[in-house]
Amino acid sequence: MPAEAEMGLGLRERKKLRTRATIREQAMRLFTEKGYGETTVEQIAEAADISPSTFFRYFPSKEQLVLVDDYDPIMIRSFEEQPADLPVLTALRRSMEQVFASMTPEQLARELARQQLIRSVPELRAAMLDELQRTIQMLAEGVAHRTGRPADDLEARAFAGAVVGAIMGANGIEHAFSIERMDRALDYFEAGFPFAIKPRA
Repeated sequence: MPAEAEMGLGLRERKKLRTRATIREQAMRLFTEKGYGETTVEQIAEAADISPSTFFRYFPSKEQLVLVDDYDPIMIRSFEEQPADLPVLTALRRSMEQVFASMTPEQLARELARQQLIRSVPELRAAMLDELQRTIQMLAEGVAHRTGRPADDLEARAFAGAVVGAIMGANGIEHAFSIERMDRALDYFEAGFPFAIKPRA
């Protein structure tokens, strides 16, 4: 986990974060070696030197171990800390840049591997819809808070859905997740989707 995730936490909370990270690291190693479907919770627990019951205290299922994005809350916190005079999309992009910049090469490689695993396993791709809804809700609430709107504001939710949709659409299941493609998609979003207004010359 990024160092920022441990700031202000006590020893017990830091230990929990590190145990969670170890579980995911060992799980991803086993998925690479054995395959996602062939890896069991019991095997992950053994590799992480914990019991299966401890595994379920950190993740409700093997599926959720892969799907949950631990960087989302860090990005939202960074978004909320951006200067108030920045346009919402600019603040959001800066927060994304800060999160990616905070990752070590190993952390970035693990995150890209997680994204690729989701794209390559049909059951994970199908289950990702629920996780995307959670991400949209989290982002919408952050946008609403920043702009002084109600937490359930329709425009904030539409904005969040459009941002997430632009990023997902630009990467797609046929591409490995790419920060460069994400940036291009957000450039296009910020330009107002000119393709939708007039035909390309």
